[in-house]
Amino acid sequence: MADHLLYVARHGEAIDEGELSETGRRQAALLGRRLREVPLAAVSHSPLPRAVRTARLLAAELPGVPVVEAGELGDYPPPVPDELPPVYAEFVRQFSPAELASGARLAAAAIARFAVPTAEERHELVVTHNFLAAWFVCHALDAPPGRWLGLNQDNCALTVIRYRPDRPPSLLVFNDSGHLRR
Repeated sequence: MADHLLYVARHGEAIDEGELSETGRRQAALLGRRLREVPLAAVSHSPLPRAVRTARLLAAELPGVPVVEAGELGDYPPPVPDELPPVYAEFVRQFSPAELASGARLAAAAIARFAVPTAEERHELVVTHNFLAAWFVCHALDAPPGRWLGLNQDNCALTVIRYRPDRPPSLLVFNDSGHLRR
């Protein structure tokens, strides 16, 4: 097993559920330029249109890096505990029990697939949504299950987590948007 560096980005700013705004398209291109020197093995993305478009635009700046859809990177609520502060409990009530159960399963699948050491050193980018970006961070920090609530990731900001075989995960970078200020 070797180090696995997971780069996590939220999709670019969207006009609606599908199309990126002009700002979102610019954000995606700038993120791609930021990652040009990183030896990325792949860009994996959510199946939702705003993430697909973000991944394609940033990958245009990364010649030769494969772009792959991953269903477990979708937009859903990760696991939530039974006890939550009232403001979060009210927010979570918008999701049906089936959506919460599905979200918990998908979040576990995302962690099993992406948040692990690898046989060889690997750098990988996932383009996902705010909830799951926060879930990756909470998992890396061994935070309580509902702590992803209230943890926000800017559009096309970068979070980097290192997974090693002999240590707990390390949060190296969180929500860095310096590349978007150009």
